[in-house]
Parts: sequence; structure tokens; C-alpha cells
Amino acid sequence: MAATTRTNWAGNVTYRASRLERPTSVAALQQLVAATPRLTALGSTHSFNEIADTDAVQVTLADLPPLLEIDADRRVVRVAAGMTHAQVAAGLEARGWALANLASLPHISVAGAVATGTHGSGVRNPSLAQAVVGLEVVRASGDLVSVDASTPDGALDAHRVALGAVGIVTTVELAIEPTFQVATTVHLDLPWDAVTEQFDAVVSDAYSVSLFTSFDDRGARQVWTKHRVVEPAPSVDLVALGARRADGPVHPGENDAASVTEQGGVPGPWSERLPHFRSTFEPSTGAEIQAEYLVPASSAVPALEALRPLEPVFAPLLIAAEVRTIAADTAWLAPSSGRQSVGLHFTFRRDAAAVADAVERIEEVLAPFDPRPHWGKVSAASVERLHEAYPRLDDFSALARDVDPIGRFRNAFLARLLS
Repeated sequence: MAATTRTNWAGNVTYRASRLERPTSVAALQQLVAATPRLTALGSTHSFNEIADTDAVQVTLADLPPLLEIDADRRVVRVAAGMTHAQVAAGLEARGWALANLASLPHISVAGAVATGTHGSGVRNPSLAQAVVGLEVVRASGDLVSVDASTPDGALDAHRVALGAVGIVTTVELAIEPTFQVATTVHLDLPWDAVTEQFDAVVSDAYSVSLFTSFDDRGARQVWTKHRVVEPAPSVDLVALGARRADGPVHPGENDAASVTEQGGVPGPWSERLPHFRSTFEPSTGAEIQAEYLVPASSAVPALEALRPLEPVFAPLLIAAEVRTIAADTAWLAPSSGRQSVGLHFTFRRDAAAVADAVERIEEVLAPFDPRPHWGKVSAASVERLHEAYPRLDDFSALARDVDPIGRFRNAFLARLLS
């Protein structure tokens, strides 16, 4: 395919690739990989940095045949890597099955979400990558190999969040469970003193909880509580703590609330409640830039308090900031690897220079709390800092060199990170 001007979903990255390839079979992908000196997999374009960019060839799996094979005995589903979570969720729900969790956007591809350590929320819910029990990947040679728990040397945990560095994933096996229902309730304007004094109680009060803030006097201007209906009802009285229950649907940012999944405490399938946004709508402004940092759960309140003085910096720039909990992962490069975590997410207006300044300020403030940047979002962290934040990054670099000695999958992002 001839090169045209293409950007990521948000429009803040213009891809430099000489061409975009769209193989229609795994065999064609294998041939393409073996014959192409350098290439980079492109997911659903929802990354905000250059992790999926290259000056060589990009390849999308969007034209590979959809696949959704359920092994009920193993409680595993095998899916095509280029499918979106919306497609997978709908297919599972129709057959009476579920994933344990989903990201706020169902629009993102399964492989892209896994490769970057994307997560949802919940004190018991690790990142989406932790659900991976096996995968198939095209290596630099063009060979198709399988990786699962029986593969030696912790290879599965190395491949769960692999940044595109060890090959192009074609299929993913995910752990599943019987379908379940969730009800979402939203409260507004939970005061800061309640946020800081009752943080652990609030975020652990339901299956999935998200707090949205602008770091101004409104405190947590929205608290989204997603209750798994077979479990005990939430017990923290947010109204008694100073919040008020929303009297209608609300959007966490600036768009019409028609795009959000149903709120108001109405039970519905996990697939239509765990995401914040409906797959049939554009979920946000599009013209935005996102950053996110995961800190140890024990540092959540000090980190929030340290960020509050930046409110004048955020005021003209911040669309929404979300606070979520993530359980510890075993994946080497998951931002929540080895530790119970809290994610501090920032959606900014698409002003690259202003966002760069804001991100530097955020990272300075969060430095005492050992923040780990999200792999698919913008960050000012140096390579040295990333190696400090991710203790297995050196091991991963060695693995990437071993399986791709010629650097077929290296782009500028990986060349800097894994040098």
C-alpha cells in the first residue's frame, strides 16, 4: 500500500512508515515478515507515543480473519490478535462467557492492549495482560511459534507485555469465566478530605471503581462504582461523606453522555458495563494526548496530595484525570508488575508543547513514589529511569536480542529503550 499521511487516533503522532501492509492470512504475514528488513505492528492506533511508529513498514492485522474459539473445559478463549475487545466481548457474552475485566475503551485491539500493559480498574483485577494464558507469535525468521505456561524460562510472563519487540502476535488465548452482570452508579463531588481519609475504603468497595478529578476544589468530581451484582452491595455511603448521587448519565470528559455505558445502577452484562464507553461511539474528543503513571497502592494518597498544587498547570489543559486501582501482575513489563498499584491517568488537550511541560512537572512531583509510565502514553522518563522503574527490563532486552538478533522489529522507540 502506498504511503499516505496517517496519524494515530488522537492525531498527535504522524506515522512515518514508508507503507502499511495488510496481510489477509497468517501465512501471508509470515512471508511478509521474512521478506521485510524492518517492520512494526500497528494495533488500533490508540497509543499516544511512537511505540507503533517506524520509518520502515507498518503492518496491521485488521484484515486477518476473525477468530473466537472457546474451550469450555479449560475456560479459555482463543482470539485473533487484531480483534477489538468490543468484538471479543460481544462474542463471549453471546455464548455465556466473560473476561474478568476490560479497559475503559472497548475499541482497542486485544494484542495492542496486552502489549502495552493496558488495564481496567479494581483492587482484585490485574492488567488485561494477566488474562493471557498463551499466544502465537511470528518471529523475525517468519516462523510461527507458540508460547504458554509450559514454555521454559518464564517466557509467557516475558511475552504478555512485549511492546512489539519479540515478534508479531497473531492469536491470543485468554482466561474466561461465566458471564456476570454489573451495575454502575456515579456520585459527584466527593470532597478531598473524604478522598484522602477514605481512599482505601472507597476504591475497594466494589468490583471496579474509578475516581475522576481536575485537582481543584471539587475533589473527586465523579466516582464511578461498578458493582458485580452477585457480590455484596457497596457499603461506603458516599453521600454521607459529602458527595451526591448523579441524577442522570455523565461523561468523565467533555463529550455527550450518550457515549458512556449505562449508569444509574441498572444491571447489565459485564461487556456493556465494565468499559466506560460504548463501542458504537467515539469515546472522547479525539484531539487529545494521554499520560499515565502507576504508583504503589500505598503511595496513592501522598501522590494525589503532591499533585494538587499543579492544579493551575492543569486548569487550561486537563480534560480529565482518572484514578484507578490495579492488582499486581506477573508480566515482566506490566506497569503493575509485582505490586498492588494505583494508576494516575491524565487526558490533556492536544497541545504538545504544553503537555510536554505538564508531564515533566508531573514526573518531578511523582518521583518519590517510584512511578511507572504506561507504555502507550506520553512520558518524559529517560531510558535510565525506565530501567529503574521496570526491574526486568534488562532481562527483556536480552530476550528481544535473542529472538530478533537482526533487529527486524526494532523501531526508534525500541532502539532507545532496549539499547
